[in-house]
This record gives sequence, C-alpha cells and structure tokens, in this order.
Amino acid sequence: MTGRPRPSLKSLPATPTGARSAEPTPTPDGRGALKVVAEGVPLVVRPDRQVRDGRYVVAVLHICAPSARAVPTAHSKCECGHDRSAVGRSNVLALIQVHEDHRAVCPLGRVANARRKAA
Repeated sequence: MTGRPRPSLKSLPATPTGARSAEPTPTPDGRGALKVVAEGVPLVVRPDRQVRDGRYVVAVLHICAPSARAVPTAHSKCECGHDRSAVGRSNVLALIQVHEDHRAVCPLGRVANARRKAA
C-alpha cells in the first residue's frame, strides 16, 4: 500500500512565464496603461438638460377602443386619488363626463388652471 503516489485527476497546463494577453499593453515610457472606466461612460453625472416649467400631469383619461365591434374601455385617474374605470360604450361616455366634471372641481386641477391663467 505504500507504492506509487496517486496520479492527479486533472492535468494543469504549464504556467506561462511571458506576457499575458489580459494585461494592458505598456506605454512608451514602460508603464502599463491602466483603464479606469470603460470608454463612453461619463465620469460625472451631468444635470438634466431639460428645462422644466413646473407643470406636471394631474389627471389622465385613457380610452381604448380598438375597432367598431370591440367593447371600449376607459380609465380615469387623478393625483388626488380619483380613480374610476368603465367598460362598454355607454359607461365610457359617462366616464368621460365624470372625468370632465372632476377636473372642474379637483383642488389639484384648480391650482394648475390658476398657474396657466397667470402665465
């Protein structure tokens, strides 16, 4: 039982002694060129270039009526919490009126209308 040592199960290649391709190429002064970040990546986060005027969406009415034979659907949503939906032509038409009425009495809509009139 004290004979030869067990052979290794995996053969490893010889360790390279020369330059390896994964290393950066040396610069003319002999030092390696180190890359800090990938090319095309901005180093500083730039400020948003879009100029905003303080307006934002308050109320949204989304109507989906794909064809004349399909059943239309609608969804009315407001930032104040008003959230209604309707299915069917008559219900969608009623929701459109409810949405318009809500925009007239919504406190968020009044602020937006006052800003619009002042400008």
